[in-house]
Amino acid sequence: MYKILKKRELNSTVTLMEIEAPHIAPKAEAGQFIIYRVDEQGERIPLTIADYDRERGTVIIIFQLIGASTMRLGMLNEGDSIADIVGPLGRPTEIPEGTKRACVVGGGVGCAIAYPQAKSLHEKGIQVDMIAGFRSKDIVILEEEMRACTDNLYITTDDGTYGEKGFTTDKLKALIEEGNQYDLVIAIGPPVMMKFLCQVTKNYNIKTLVSLAPIMIDGTGMCGCCRCTVGGEMKFACVDGPDFDGHEVDFDELILRSSAYKAQEKEAADHVCRLTGEVRHHA
Repeated sequence: MYKILKKRELNSTVTLMEIEAPHIAPKAEAGQFIIYRVDEQGERIPLTIADYDRERGTVIIIFQLIGASTMRLGMLNEGDSIADIVGPLGRPTEIPEGTKRACVVGGGVGCAIAYPQAKSLHEKGIQVDMIAGFRSKDIVILEEEMRACTDNLYITTDDGTYGEKGFTTDKLKALIEEGNQYDLVIAIGPPVMMKFLCQVTKNYNIKTLVSLAPIMIDGTGMCGCCRCTVGGEMKFACVDGPDFDGHEVDFDELILRSSAYKAQEKEAADHVCRLTGEVRHHA
């Protein structure tokens, strides 16, 4: 059992939890993830390690209340425990040698994954600019944390209610055209956002890493659910990634596969137990 030490609601649908995980925290690195089960009947859900404290033996996860399993996780409180957590999984982010300046781009809840990347770069002495994009002001998350580990933080909103009005792709292009020379761009967010960001950086020949989150079950590469095409070859995001060269990812295939079970996910999220009134997911 893994005890929840802290719970913090970042906005109406995004929650942060600090969890006691003494066997995971000492080995965790930026870019890696865990897989959890709320209880013995729960499904296996991957979540990026948003932060960790090696001395306290804790990891931080940030998740969106979007499906049945994340909703059940969100119902837990400080002092409660999660049945299973396995990790750290995946390969840590590999920063190209000679990187002196980087731009990290996060979209929506993807900022929860982009934040540890920016923090890791900053701790390595690399100059870090960050673009954090949201639909509107009311869903902005981790602003204080992102400012603490970046040289420049640019917040954009689709509707202009906070920061600059526009999309992350437009802001990145503007920064490049203003003369900012980036050795590396890390893009994390919805597949469509990453696709168009990679089109921008490809035009300027800037090395770009993306973090992929396809459907995943076992986290060992055996189930094959997280397969994706990178550079014309099949890769498994859980063991070969989750970071890949964004210029080689087949985003159209990734987007199609990511939406394969939308109907089933909605059905599971909407199901209510007639006896208890609770949301129940049938794994």
